[in-house]
Order: sequence, then structure tokens, then C-alpha cells
Amino acid sequence: MTSAGSGQQQVFARAFAVARHGRLWLVPMALCALVALFLTLLYMGGILDPSGNLRRLPIALVDTDQGPPLPGQQQTLGAQVSRSVVAATPAGTVQWRRLSPTQMRDQLASGKVYGALFIPADFTTSVAALTTPRATARPALTVLTNPGLGSLGSSLASQITQRAAHQASLTIGRQLTNQASSQGADTTTRALLGDPITVTIRVGHPIGRHSGLGLTAFYFTLLLVLTGFVGGNVINSGVDAGLGYTDNEIGPWHTRRPTVPISRTQTLLLKMLMTAGISLLTTSLVMIAGIGILGMDASHLSLLWIFSYCASLAVGLGVQAINAAFGGIGQVVSMFVFIALALPSSGATIPLQAVPGFYRFLALFEPMRQLTDGVRSILYFDARADAGLTRAWTMIVIGVALALSFGFAMTLYYDRKGLHRLTARTAAPPGETP
Repeated sequence: MTSAGSGQQQVFARAFAVARHGRLWLVPMALCALVALFLTLLYMGGILDPSGNLRRLPIALVDTDQGPPLPGQQQTLGAQVSRSVVAATPAGTVQWRRLSPTQMRDQLASGKVYGALFIPADFTTSVAALTTPRATARPALTVLTNPGLGSLGSSLASQITQRAAHQASLTIGRQLTNQASSQGADTTTRALLGDPITVTIRVGHPIGRHSGLGLTAFYFTLLLVLTGFVGGNVINSGVDAGLGYTDNEIGPWHTRRPTVPISRTQTLLLKMLMTAGISLLTTSLVMIAGIGILGMDASHLSLLWIFSYCASLAVGLGVQAINAAFGGIGQVVSMFVFIALALPSSGATIPLQAVPGFYRFLALFEPMRQLTDGVRSILYFDARADAGLTRAWTMIVIGVALALSFGFAMTLYYDRKGLHRLTARTAAPPGETP
């Protein structure tokens, strides 16, 4: 017992002794600190103040009011409401798009607007009727939502539109109240006329019940990115262990295979071929689990599978290229490229119009935004090309081309310079300490 105890004490004593060397701490501590700092700044910086960061959120404004104008006025109340809504909105926060009903439906169905304010054809007539015995119901403005663009984006548009409609109601109410007072209307009538308009809320472009309130596109895309990212790194480690360039440890078991003489370029080619093959399986399993088992609403299944495979493959090839170029820190680099910078700039949970400008810049090229638009188009917008699908396909092609050209350019350069990978150490002669 004493011998075993002293042996354990020697092991722990050596561990504490090594821990006193500052150089051992330097690189891990610096990398961990930088990752913690930048992840916090990136993730929290994009979500803290959506309303304060709001820039040109597209909302449709549809005026079908046919009048005639009220006595003594030149315009219909619909035209007045439209002008009041635009004027009452803080400059630069909303892009009010004056559309026809047909244009509105098209832009809702293609995800180009987050919502709409609809003014009916009989709006002026129904408001005028409030001052007469013919009034049967309060005039109504309709706020349309677009949940396919995400619950938060649709909610922001709905809140803005409701506030604008309520403000317009109060403005019209002051006009009607002054007119009614001059005509000797009673208190009840004046109270009704003070806020005469009802605001109704309807879904402008419905999506399925099992669509997570418009969030399934984001989470499905996240699954594609994660399977590509994690799968790429697993393949990278597995191939290196299988070729004898790294140790293979599972629990207490440790193996080291004989080193296979192979160039960096051929190693990268092998990893990319395996990524292409294994992505067939992972993409199928994501769809089987999400749609077949959990019942996620999805249409265009063949197109969704092809797009999902290409998206996951593009991420996996990018991971292999980065690992080949950067070696040991490649996993950290690829984590920032495909996860840390991509998630807050995806526009999937918070609209890009409601995040700081830095994230809108990242969204121009970060993969999550491009892939989310493609998945969203297939799931919610009938796979329309102008709903983001064309851009998504274009960016997948560019991503694959960049991964192949960058990865093989770096490995060919390393091979030509003779920068070969480490080979297995030879066994020590008998009796000699390794």
C-alpha cells in the first residue's frame, strides 16, 4: 500500500511541477480567452437592441380606398392614413413599400416584406358613416404578418404597423370629434369618434403548424452546418489517426498505426472524398429524423434533400480546406468561419435590418445567411427562386469552388516546399530510454 501510495504521490507531484511552467499555460490560455471574449461580443452584440438597430425593415403599405373624400377634404382618408403612417415612423427604420394588392401578395409569398398594412376600398365611406345613423361597425385597417420570415421579424413588423395604424386612428378621430362637436353630437358619439378605427391582425402568408413559428428553417439550416462542421472535423481526425499521423485514444485504450507515406495533397483529396460520401448519410438522417420522425412541415422533399446535401457538403469541404491550411488551429478557425461569425449574421432569428451594420456586412458572405434563405424558400415560399433560393445556390457553388481552390493551393504549396507532415517516431533500441 505504501509503494502504491508513494507512486501516486510522485505522479501528482510531477503534474503540479509541470503546471508551474508558464509557457505551458500561455497558448491554451490565450486561445481560450480570445474565444470567450469574441464569442460573447459576437453573439450578445447582435441581439441586445433590435429596435434600436432597426434599419429599413420592408413593410408593404396598400391603399385601396376608393372614397369619395369627406366634405371639405381633397383626399380620401386612406391617402391621409398612408401619409400619416410614413410620417409617423422614425426616419430610416422602415421601408414602406406602396404596393397594389397583387404586388403585396407576391412579396409576402416570396419573403420580400415582413408584413403589410391594408386599407380597404370602403374605408372613407365607413368612417363617414360613423357620424350618421347608418353606422353598423367601426372601420377597420388590417395588419398582415409574414411568419415565414421568423417570429421576431414578423412580430417587429406587426408592432410597428399596429402603432402606426393606432396613431392614424387618433389623428382621424380628432378631425371627426371636432366636426361632431360643432354639430352638437352627444358625449357617446364623440367618444366613439375619438378612436374610430379597429385594427385587425391576420396572417398574410400562412405556414404549416409544424413550422416552429417560422423557426424550423433556421434550426434545419443549423443542423446542416453542424453536420458539415462536426463531420468534417471527425473525418479529419479519423483519417489522420488511420494514416498513422496522430494517436488514436478511446478511454484508456491507445493505438498508433504505422505511418502511411502520403502527400498533403493526396491526404486532403482523401478527406474530401470521404466528406462527400458520408454527407450522403448525414443529410438523409437529418431529413428522416426531422421530417419522418418528428413531423416537421416540409414540401419539395427531393429538392430539399439535394439542397441540404450540397449545403452540408460545402461546409464539410470548407472545414477540410481550412484544417489542411492551418493545421492544429484549423478547428478554431473553421469554428469562427462557420459558427461564431455565421450564426449572428444569419438573419434567421433576428432580421438583418435589426442588427448592427457589422453583422449586415458579414451576411454578404457568411454561409448561414445564404443557406437559411435557401431552406426558407423551399420550406415556406414554394421554392421560389426570388425568395432567396437562387442566391443560396450561387453561394454554395462559390463556397465549394473556394474550398477546393484554397485547400489544394495550400497543400500543393506545402508539398512543393517539402513541408511534409510529421512521421511516426522509430522505436527506441532495447534498453534505451525513449
